[in-house]
Amino acid sequence: MNHTEIALKERIKELTCLYDISSIIVNADVGQMEETLKAIALSLKKGFQFPKHTEISIKTAIASFETKVVKEGLQISSSIQIFNKSDGMIIASLKDDKSSFLKEEQQLLDSVALKIGNLLERIEIQQNEISLKRQMERADRLGILGELTAGIAHELNTPLTNILGFAELLKDDFKTDKRVSSDLDKIIDNAIFSREVVKKLMFFACEMPQEMKELNLVPRIKNALELLDASFKKAKVKYLVKIEDDELLLKADTIQLTQIIFNLIINAIYFSPENGLVTIEASQSKSYIILKIIDEGPGLSNEALEKVFQPFFTTKPIGDGSGLGLSVVHGIVASHKGTITVENNSKKGAKFTVKLPKT
Repeated sequence: MNHTEIALKERIKELTCLYDISSIIVNADVGQMEETLKAIALSLKKGFQFPKHTEISIKTAIASFETKVVKEGLQISSSIQIFNKSDGMIIASLKDDKSSFLKEEQQLLDSVALKIGNLLERIEIQQNEISLKRQMERADRLGILGELTAGIAHELNTPLTNILGFAELLKDDFKTDKRVSSDLDKIIDNAIFSREVVKKLMFFACEMPQEMKELNLVPRIKNALELLDASFKKAKVKYLVKIEDDELLLKADTIQLTQIIFNLIINAIYFSPENGLVTIEASQSKSYIILKIIDEGPGLSNEALEKVFQPFFTTKPIGDGSGLGLSVVHGIVASHKGTITVENNSKKGAKFTVKLPKT
């Protein structure tokens, strides 16, 4: 076989290889990326001049595959680019020191890297679209729930005020009757508790009055940590503070901003194991102040991720929580025209991210 025939045979192999890989990518399943990369690597191996001596390694952020680990030998590689940023690598290795790679084989590797990059870009776009759709659906549900909650809270406020007022009047009339006075104390205590629940529901529904002024988030975080230091010690939980600037200025209600910080940190302490770490991060972008509270707890189930900000939803045991803390935080953030999101960390625990506009 002459040189031209050999070269033509190699080009046919390369074109066949590219066709096979294109077919694999078209039919790729997002949930089975390791299997997809395996199929690509095995097909790519066949496209080389010496397939028996060539091993392929494909590494990306979401999955990797190697036909066989090669510690020594000749290598060529190509970077996998996603939105113009390197996010992986394809490496072809020759075990036989006497052989060498063809110039066209580098081009083949580059073409396959480009195709994998396009696939990963498509996957990222799909995942972002799904995530955005879920966030919009969740926001719609919370918005509707907020309207219903506001109506319920207003309807309950009047009778609760009447119950409390008349019970206090009756208490004055029955000062000498200890049994009646004791029963009236129970009515008053329960009415006050119910009124606090209604107040929290009104926070969720963005119905609470606000006194907005420019303030610095940094001292608010430090003050909250000083007050919660005993809670950290009691739970045997450590904390780490990462604040980018001395001044993180925004326009907010002082009391409500403090509630956001307290509720999120208390929640993180509760779910952290002994010797766990709660990380408090604060930074800023051009338009937003960003607060992140990260714990090392068990994280959240899919159901909890969907419902965590709904009133009365809680993953705590009965008696440990009313399920209103995070809904209050959500309501305050929404009333400040900000956003709050929650996600599980890649290793363990959950991360709450609050973004509040500076003005």
